[in-house]
Amino acid sequence: MHLSCRLGRLALALVASAFAAPPLAAQLRLRDVAPAPEVVSVQFEGATKAIDLVELRTNIYTEPTRCRSFALALFCRFTPYRGFEERHYLNRQELKRDVLRIRVFYFREGYREAQVDTTVTQVNDGQVAVRFHIVEGLPTVVSDVTIAYDSTLFAPRKAKQLTLVETGRPLDLFELDSTRLQFQNALWDLGYADALVDTSTVVDQPAHTARVQLRLVPNHLTTVGDIVIQGANQVAPATVLNSLSFRRGDVFRRSAMIESQRNLYESNLFKLAALDVPETFDSVKTVNVLLREAPLHEARIGGGFNTVDFVQTEGRFTHYNLFGGARRLDISATVGNLLAGSLNGRGLFHRQLDDTTITGSGNDFLQPTYQASVELKQPAWLQRPRNALAIGAFAQRRAVPSVVIDRGYGGNLTYTRTVAVRAPASLSYRFEVTRVEAGGPYFCVNFGVCDTTSIAALRSHQRLSPVTAQLQVDRSDQPLNPMRGYTARAVLEHASSFTVSDYRYNRAYAEGALYSRMGPKNAVFAAHLRVGFVRPLGGSGTMSESVLHPRKRYYAGGSQSVRGYGENQLGPRILTLPRGFLAHATTASGAPCDVNSDAVHLCDPNTARDTAAKDGVFGALGDDKFTPRPLGGTSLLEGSIEYRFPLAFVPDLSAAVFIDGAAVGERILDPLGAGVRTLADLVRGTGAITPGFGVRYLTSVGPIRVDVGFNPSRAEKLAVVTEVVRNGKLEIVPLDIPKLYSATGTSTGIGAILNRFTLHLSIGQAY
Repeated sequence: MHLSCRLGRLALALVASAFAAPPLAAQLRLRDVAPAPEVVSVQFEGATKAIDLVELRTNIYTEPTRCRSFALALFCRFTPYRGFEERHYLNRQELKRDVLRIRVFYFREGYREAQVDTTVTQVNDGQVAVRFHIVEGLPTVVSDVTIAYDSTLFAPRKAKQLTLVETGRPLDLFELDSTRLQFQNALWDLGYADALVDTSTVVDQPAHTARVQLRLVPNHLTTVGDIVIQGANQVAPATVLNSLSFRRGDVFRRSAMIESQRNLYESNLFKLAALDVPETFDSVKTVNVLLREAPLHEARIGGGFNTVDFVQTEGRFTHYNLFGGARRLDISATVGNLLAGSLNGRGLFHRQLDDTTITGSGNDFLQPTYQASVELKQPAWLQRPRNALAIGAFAQRRAVPSVVIDRGYGGNLTYTRTVAVRAPASLSYRFEVTRVEAGGPYFCVNFGVCDTTSIAALRSHQRLSPVTAQLQVDRSDQPLNPMRGYTARAVLEHASSFTVSDYRYNRAYAEGALYSRMGPKNAVFAAHLRVGFVRPLGGSGTMSESVLHPRKRYYAGGSQSVRGYGENQLGPRILTLPRGFLAHATTASGAPCDVNSDAVHLCDPNTARDTAAKDGVFGALGDDKFTPRPLGGTSLLEGSIEYRFPLAFVPDLSAAVFIDGAAVGERILDPLGAGVRTLADLVRGTGAITPGFGVRYLTSVGPIRVDVGFNPSRAEKLAVVTEVVRNGKLEIVPLDIPKLYSATGTSTGIGAILNRFTLHLSIGQAY
């Protein structure tokens, strides 16, 4: 026998029965209190993997006492204090209704014949365990999906993407309703705001099959009529209109409405920005812009002190509507090292060492430090809501006592155009003059620059002034934890005498990520790819042809890259070693080392010894005393795949397995000039493939992520540098003999295996 019915007719009847009683747990928080028994466990006997147990639990009222947070689990488990728990008690009236709620849940998931019963077991005088006995029965499987529509509106591929209901799967009423909504929104984006999407199902109960049909009726094309602005008092109506992506007479599209509302909020001029369209079956739509203004100015000032940087003060001022037009002005400044000369070494303030090996005068580190910036941004530039223009300037003098003084100043100009929804393109120019005063070891440790030519360039006044073109596209469904869609970004950068830059190079970079649901509900397959190259064009002044600024090199390794390695540790590296460890080393000929002169370069780092003797013997130095420093490469090819899946036994907790791989090249690439064959150099250099696993705890600010990657690298010979004082300045000296270095150190057995695992703690998905 065949049964024909509209979508959810039986489901609505069951829902109406269920909601004649008090609402679900998400909507009703009433609880029986003592002497009602406490619920210590809730089990679902007979529920299979076809059903999401986490979602099922959220659809019923009865729930067990549980720990208030996953972070407090250890306290709840091993301490008698019950203040960490969220207690729940048995409400027998709601327990009866939960039976109906579970049947409704199964019905909408396609199990229309599910039966549910309950058992309450007394654990002790004040506690009970609740068990739901479920007989799922056979699911009603979709045998056919038919979509009747005008083929000129959608391509078949587009229609398939919008259809969530699939043949061979249980008839999920939520998926069917989501499909209807997706088609309706797609028609609205084409200008058919009054389109109708009719859904119907034909269910064959004996065969447990269902045929689904959707019929799309676009009706008339709709356009924008009157635009009525309400609530704008200090902000001019013209400013509001410039933020809207539509004008009177334009085709009325959903995407334009969403983009306009986002523009209004991003202006920071309004606490509330809503676009209301009266429901009328008319080809001309009136749009009411409902606004509630926010303060147009914001200022903040603060100050403090610490024992190293003395007295500091900082201030920030923002004007959100300078001279009208939603023009935004941001000014910020921070000043430190105030009163350093009089407070140095007094009271609780530390005395800074009078170190002359960095700048020639120790008093330079007692001078005030500062960071200041100003930016003016004009949204809706040239009265086009998709255009924005920003101009800014900055200056800084930062200092780390007895280590470095970093000076810089410059400005930037950026033009941005939104070419599509969540797809901005920008063209920017940044002029920056930098000068870093520090000893040679600082550049090697912090910049990854250990050659004297690059160090000399960084110490002098140099201009880094690139022109950058960038395009971003975001088609993912969620910003913090995407499950469907993709993201992509491409960047082209050029610096030369034409851009008034001493560093001269061409640089290209692209990355993309793809997300797709696979397997159980909320399980996601994700893939990520990064590729890039940089080619120096020759320098000017003190710059040599091959000098690249460290910020423009490519690095791999870390929590968002190849997770079997530490941050930036995959690629060209060099080892640094304090010269004290070479005091008892020997040269290649077996002679004692001289660590107080340039002759230190003859020392063999493989014979380095500890600085402290044990029983009169200086022990061999372990690999852990050598610090690997990333140098960066000229090319990068990186890829990763990851499978994320929920853990049913803990809500908001999921796990992941992944494989990351990358190759950081050291060759100069010219794919545009020399041909496609040079792209093979992208995979030549230092590379590795690392598997791993991890867990994610979902929070409102994004997943808290713990990943463990396996490092398969073998021992390798790396260059070593140490330091000496030369002409009153601290300089680096490269050693003639490389060091055979291993990431596992000198450990053996299980220790060597454990040393190969790299732990990463972070917030947010890797990509």
